[in-house]
Amino acid sequence: MKKDFSYFWLIVDQLFLMISFNDTQIAFAYKSDSELKKARFLFHSMRNAFLVKWGIRLTPLAIRLKLPIKGIIRNTIFSQFVGGETLEQTASVARKLGIYQVQVILDYGVEGGNDGEAGFDHACAEFIRVINYAASQTNIPFVSIKVTGFARFELLEKLDGSLESASGSLMKRYASALNNFTEAESAEWKRVQHRMLRICEAASSKQVGILVDAEETWIQDPVDVLSIQMMERFNKQKGIVFNTVQLYRRDRLGFLKDMLEAAHFKNFILGVKLVRGAYMEKERSRAEANHYPSPIQENKEATDSDYNKAVAFCMDHVDDVSAIIASHNEHSNLNATQLMGEKGLALNHPHIHFSQLYGMSDNITFNLAKAGCSVSKYLPFGPIEDVVPYLMRRAEENSSLSGQTGRELALIQNELTRRKREK
Repeated sequence: MKKDFSYFWLIVDQLFLMISFNDTQIAFAYKSDSELKKARFLFHSMRNAFLVKWGIRLTPLAIRLKLPIKGIIRNTIFSQFVGGETLEQTASVARKLGIYQVQVILDYGVEGGNDGEAGFDHACAEFIRVINYAASQTNIPFVSIKVTGFARFELLEKLDGSLESASGSLMKRYASALNNFTEAESAEWKRVQHRMLRICEAASSKQVGILVDAEETWIQDPVDVLSIQMMERFNKQKGIVFNTVQLYRRDRLGFLKDMLEAAHFKNFILGVKLVRGAYMEKERSRAEANHYPSPIQENKEATDSDYNKAVAFCMDHVDDVSAIIASHNEHSNLNATQLMGEKGLALNHPHIHFSQLYGMSDNITFNLAKAGCSVSKYLPFGPIEDVVPYLMRRAEENSSLSGQTGRELALIQNELTRRKREK
């Protein structure tokens, strides 16, 4: 008993003495002066709403017209937020992050579908290639996948609509909804299931975690179904498959609890990635246009509240839930570490992992890593023309989140000033 008590206070001491998101020396140790100055210029530019608005409109057009702008993109926004154009180019980034005990979540940023079923099959094969590559590295425990990369959006939308009109639990509604498919659609859905199975089989055999990205609400139910089916099959001993829960949705805290009930009933470990969300404006606009209640929380405070409740819920059931706390919110991350201290959980507990996007919130990522937390950077890669949509989302996100962008700029400037003072 004395040993356990001492260990508890050791953890508490670590939390309160070592974790500070204001320590820029730790946050930017991996960046040179020139890299920091380039980041400062980029974030400053993204504060200009007019510049970002026209950049978002014109950049995809310029790419389609094959105008000579790839070099500009590669040396600015691409290098800030993307790991490279090829899988192999991510290796140097992963090695660099690994020096500071920061791991990597690889994200193949190219979606299938341009060539129909052949495109979906190609995307599936690419996901498996990424899994095999991750398994060959020491610093890449997770790979992110997107179901719309290997499934037709309209098929998912039809299935989601059928699920919504049925009654009962998610899986009961799913069984009923399948009856609304035509014979051709049923065959197409079986191919989607087979691709998902191949991906998860590869991940399980290599012991690489699969993070299933969230989608829009009107196609999310089928994604949830696939994720739960794969968790039931592969999450028997540890978390291999992780479903993404967007807490800016009103119903997701309840859904998280329902998933744990299913996990207890089916005897599997629940794998979840907790995020606030990525489709807020699109969701609200669609709800208004189609005259149904918005699925989005009324305000930021409600989202923050549900997010923190979700984190606490996962820690309350940490033996049965493997959770990835994917957040750029400093309070949420500190709150999570404090909860770990209160519960006597080691900072590197195998069921608690933190994550932030590459190119953002280095003050969170690297200070968590320094304190001993399990933490990663979400690292997309792919040809410039294929990751442009991702880059435009980052630009738009940083232009609208002025507080976040201002925080990034202030931290960068503080570190540059500190380095200048020490020279």
